[in-house]
Amino acid sequence: QVQLVESGGGLVQAGGSLRLSCKASGTIARINVMGWYRQTPGKQRELVAQITRSDWTSYADSVKGRFTISRDNAMNTVHLQMNSLEPEDTAVYYCTIYTTMTYWGQGTQVTVSS
Repeated sequence: QVQLVESGGGLVQAGGSLRLSCKASGTIARINVMGWYRQTPGKQRELVAQITRSDWTSYADSVKGRFTISRDNAMNTVHLQMNSLEPEDTAVYYCTIYTTMTYWGQGTQVTVSS
């Protein structure tokens, strides 16, 4: 059983910062890719950022230059540092990992007020 526990969401004013963290626990095979998605009501879940085991990263165009993803392989943890937050970043953020299967966290709410 693999569990992903997210933390760090909350309410912040536009221009502020938040740091999301996600720790994977349980019987985990080699984690190849770790990432963050987000979803708002009525919209599809979208990829925000992802990072490979060798630290290759990719970002959605809307967050490039503002968000930074990082991981700690020894701790099976992935972080998302979010700076210069905008109201459009308001969403539920989901952590995901890819091993031989895909696992999802329960989601954490991020709300950016204008």
